[in-house]
Amino acid sequence: MKESQLISGHDGPVFIFAHGAGAGMMHPFMESMTRYLVQHGIRVVRFNFPYMIRQQQEGKKYPPDRAPKLLEAFEQIIAAHGQQGVVIGGKSMGGRMASLLTSHPSVKGVACLGFPFHPPGKPEKMKGEHLADCPVPCLILQGERDTFGKREEVELMNFSQQVQLQFIPDGDHSFKPRKRSGYSEEENLELAAELLSRFIREVADEK
Repeated sequence: MKESQLISGHDGPVFIFAHGAGAGMMHPFMESMTRYLVQHGIRVVRFNFPYMIRQQQEGKKYPPDRAPKLLEAFEQIIAAHGQQGVVIGGKSMGGRMASLLTSHPSVKGVACLGFPFHPPGKPEKMKGEHLADCPVPCLILQGERDTFGKREEVELMNFSQQVQLQFIPDGDHSFKPRKRSGYSEEENLELAAELLSRFIREVADEK
């Protein structure tokens, strides 16, 4: 599938949902979250970053574009869908890019699903310091076992009062729990979608 955008749902608040570094807008995680959000009455706009479009067109893998190009692509989608104000966000890298666009006049809020605070096993390479000064409502949904930032690490970080932290029980970077935890992947995805849709509605209703 080579289209660069996909819109799901027919009404409700708009959520622009960016993909992570290694998979495009049709990844199963993106598909599942979109389906649950639509069930909660959220209109979801997905899109592929330029490197992912090129990857699909040429059948070769490419690394993510540098941040300026990613942000430019994100801003183009905001310009097309955010005239009335919009919540933006994404999975992992997509959420981090969204968190860098909080000063955009059309962005009312940001949601990050599995924020990549640091590469797995490299906590010294921390990212996300800008979240201490986030000027708009921001929701971070983080798996408790996320190797890009576990609960015990993230809880010690400094965040703006605009940032809400919600942890997904025993979840990994994609919210998947261990079997012995007593939680299921489906339950965790449903919980994440419920928390996210509530946040989107609250932000969308703000004047």
